[in-house]
Amino acid sequence: MPDEQTKDELNEIYKSLSWQLLEVTENAAIAAARAAGHGDKNLADAAAVNAMRNSLNRIPGVSSEIKIGEGERDDAPMLFIGEKLGNGHINIDIAVDPLENTNATANLNSGAVCVLAAAPSGGLVNASDTYMDKLCVGKDAADYVDIRLSPEENVNRLAKALKRRDKAELTITVLDRPRNAELISRLRSTGARVRLIMDGDLMPSVFSCFKGVGVHAVMGIGAAPEGVISASAIKLLGGKMQAIWKPRDDADRERLIRMGIELDRVYTQDDLAPADDLVFCATAVTPILTTSKAVLEGVSFFPGGAKTSSLVITRGFMNFVPTTHVLNKEVFEEEKSEFRLY
Repeated sequence: MPDEQTKDELNEIYKSLSWQLLEVTENAAIAAARAAGHGDKNLADAAAVNAMRNSLNRIPGVSSEIKIGEGERDDAPMLFIGEKLGNGHINIDIAVDPLENTNATANLNSGAVCVLAAAPSGGLVNASDTYMDKLCVGKDAADYVDIRLSPEENVNRLAKALKRRDKAELTITVLDRPRNAELISRLRSTGARVRLIMDGDLMPSVFSCFKGVGVHAVMGIGAAPEGVISASAIKLLGGKMQAIWKPRDDADRERLIRMGIELDRVYTQDDLAPADDLVFCATAVTPILTTSKAVLEGVSFFPGGAKTSSLVITRGFMNFVPTTHVLNKEVFEEEKSEFRLY
């Protein structure tokens, strides 16, 4: 057991950790935004990765291990599974997507975000960069739906849970992929609306826990790293996520088994993110939109600085955080930027 001084130190570190991790996603978003719009998704992704890696290395007193990342060591310079950053004596696990929706960033379209989830050591599942079938809903529907049921039955139950007599009032978000074609057809056959997204199911999964933003559920097969990160936020918000791992090939299947993943098991948000003291941070690079809302604004630059829009969630705390960053103090003061609206 740690002595009292160490306990106090731990409490202080975890209290401030969410804001330090917010700086990680903010720095990554600013770096990605500088590289946005040039038609090169790899350039923007590399900028976000470098900024995120440098920021994680600078958090005082903390050592981070990437549990869910963009690949494994052979895929460097991406933040790879098993990579360790920082040299503090407090150990945390990180699930990270340095830049979700790189295509949107390259073309300055909406939906690009820098995001991570953190937990005390052992608090996040360890698995490879693969796929999973997902079902995400908010708290009101958590006790009604089940990924093992048919899409039609889940829509019926969702309508009952949300007190919608007309299923056309429901909007289900699904990644527009051939692997989800049958699901999309069956959902539409119920009368529910289906919002197809080209990339990036992470933030829609989180928004399934929000009321009034037009995301009543997220269904279908998407990337596993994003699934683990969104599971952290969904758990903190009291929603429900169910997931079944979907390996891409035999090698992927064997890798998951070696990591302790049970391929036939339905994983919940508590399985994917078992820790209580979770931290979720997301900063938009370009605007994050739903069918009815612009939930987060993208990065905007002005003389000497930039503005970011972020979402931070911890246990018992959620906040939308607009931040003004002074990037060049001399220019910022010369242009009187603090007195302008951007």
